[in-house]
Amino acid sequence: MRDGWLKKTIKRVALMRYLTDLKLTRMIQRRQIYRLGGACNQCGMCCQTPMVQVFPLFLYLKSARWLIITWHRRINGFEFIREDRQDKTFIFRCTHFDIRTGRCDSYESRPGMCRDYPRILLDTTDPQFFDSCGYYPILINGKKLSLALDRLDLSDVKREELKRRLHLVE
Repeated sequence: MRDGWLKKTIKRVALMRYLTDLKLTRMIQRRQIYRLGGACNQCGMCCQTPMVQVFPLFLYLKSARWLIITWHRRINGFEFIREDRQDKTFIFRCTHFDIRTGRCDSYESRPGMCRDYPRILLDTTDPQFFDSCGYYPILINGKKLSLALDRLDLSDVKREELKRRLHLVE
């Protein structure tokens, strides 16, 4: 289900808007708490069920909800599965992801959210990656906290668990 020239053009314009917004947002925030560790091991979890975080209003207003779901279905090829009101996300299934090959059939015209994954997770307070993902967050300046944990009277198992949950482990 490859994208045609019209859909590629629409996606290109949307990508430029997305990347401009992302760059401005990151410039304004100027805080980077985590850096990205690891590498993609091509598990495909991020491609199989993309999640789109939405402003809470989109969860309750039918017309706004319809607009987002329709955009992602028609332009990005995402089929709506369900919503998660607690996390304020819409969860989709990507029709471009080929389960047999583990590849995207429209990789060159993939949306900005797909291009920026998993870096976009580093902007959250507690980035959570899929268990099978080869990437992981590392707390910047976490060395001091790691050394402080080493000085505490904790079992090795508890200490390592704390370091993992605080994203101190590389």
